[in-house]
Amino acid sequence: MAKKPKKNQQQGGTPATVALTSADVPYTIHAYEHDPAHPSYGEEAAEAMGVSPERVFKTLVADVDGALTVAVVPVAGQLDLKALASAVGGKRAAMADPALAERTTGYVRGGISPLGQRKKLPTVLDASASTHPTICISAGRRGLEVELSPEDLAKLTEAVVAPIGRA
Repeated sequence: MAKKPKKNQQQGGTPATVALTSADVPYTIHAYEHDPAHPSYGEEAAEAMGVSPERVFKTLVADVDGALTVAVVPVAGQLDLKALASAVGGKRAAMADPALAERTTGYVRGGISPLGQRKKLPTVLDASASTHPTICISAGRRGLEVELSPEDLAKLTEAVVAPIGRA
């Protein structure tokens, strides 16, 4: 007999949506047609959904003192690597190799979600998320976003909430 998450995945779910459903967290799925020619996955998502880029968050994987760490920041800004390192008690941070990020999380670049990753990584959520009732993050596939409360995201990922984004 198949387990429920596998059934959900067969119906178009992703590990991220399975994790949300299993945790009984309210969320809304937003699907759109991904354009491979668009220069920015996050900006494309914001435009396609008609949502302010300050409410759409991108998931980035960085190497902090030799340990992969997830940073969730608004697509309207950039990740402050020094602030990320500081938020997790590290000294230096650099963006992780994209192939390593994909292998470790189980997602493809442009579709990496902070939820349902193959290997659970330390996560830092930008403090600006708490200024919104809901935010949008990748649901684990290009062209698929999930909207949820920043509090639920922080709880599910056991995230540190810190000012790691910059304009």
